[in-house]
Amino acid sequence: MPEATMQQIVRFAPLVLLVLVMYFLMIRPQKKKEKQISDMRNSIQVGDEIITIGGICGKVIKTKDETLVIQVGADKVKFEITRWAVSTVTKEGSRPYDSKNTDEEDEPKKAIPKRLRKSSDVDDLENKDVE
Repeated sequence: MPEATMQQIVRFAPLVLLVLVMYFLMIRPQKKKEKQISDMRNSIQVGDEIITIGGICGKVIKTKDETLVIQVGADKVKFEITRWAVSTVTKEGSRPYDSKNTDEEDEPKKAIPKRLRKSSDVDDLENKDVE
């Protein structure tokens, strides 16, 4: 290689390096985050509880291509918003195919004070935890 070509490569190397660093530190993570948000907004279904960009909390009662109908407040006011206005999904509705819905009961365990416990109650609680 001629010496002039080598000097040009050395001169532009920091610029190329800067562009690569900017891509991996700024542009790529931003695109990844945008894709996650887009996937979240496209997977919203009836029954999900959402929070909009403006801070309105509601439950999705109907979905359309680009809009959602949500129900808000004690008066159960319904209004239509666009999908891009959804900030987060706070609680997913019950879905028949969801792996979270299993045959296990979601009842909270009841605490029994020590003075009211019988030895059989303690055995029952220990056996219940094992199952």
